[in-house]
Amino acid sequence: MKMNRMLLFAGIVAAFTAAIHLFAGTREIHAPLLASALAQPIRLLLYACWHLVSVILALSAAALLWSAMPGNRAAAGALPAFVSLVWLLFGLVFLIVAVVFAGLPAIRMLPQWTLLLPVGILAWIGARKSGVPSEHA
Repeated sequence: MKMNRMLLFAGIVAAFTAAIHLFAGTREIHAPLLASALAQPIRLLLYACWHLVSVILALSAAALLWSAMPGNRAAAGALPAFVSLVWLLFGLVFLIVAVVFAGLPAIRMLPQWTLLLPVGILAWIGARKSGVPSEHA
C-alpha cells in the first residue's frame, strides 16, 4: 500500500497553518486582546477560544498525517472526511464574516481562508482516495 499523498500534503499544510496560528498569531492577538477595554469575562472567553482553535488545528493536522500512512488506510476514511468538513466550514466562516460585515474587499483583512479552504479540499480528495472499501469492492 502507498502513502496517501493528498492527505500527507493536507496534513503538512495543516501543520504549517497550526504553526502560524500558534507562533505568529499568538503574538499578534494575545497582548492586544488581553489589554483591550473589553470586560474581563469577554477577554478571557476570547482567549480560551483562541486556544480551542489552537487545539483543533494541531489535532486535525496530526489526524491528517496519521490518515496518510499506509497502515492506517482502513480506519482513515471518515476521519479525514470529518477534518475536511471542519476546515472547509472554518474557511467559509472567515469569508462570510468578512463579506457580510465589511464587504468583499475585506477578505484580504481575514486571509485565514486561504489556508483553511485548500486543506479542506485536499483532505476531501485524500479521503475519497483512501483505502475505505467501496460498494464495488
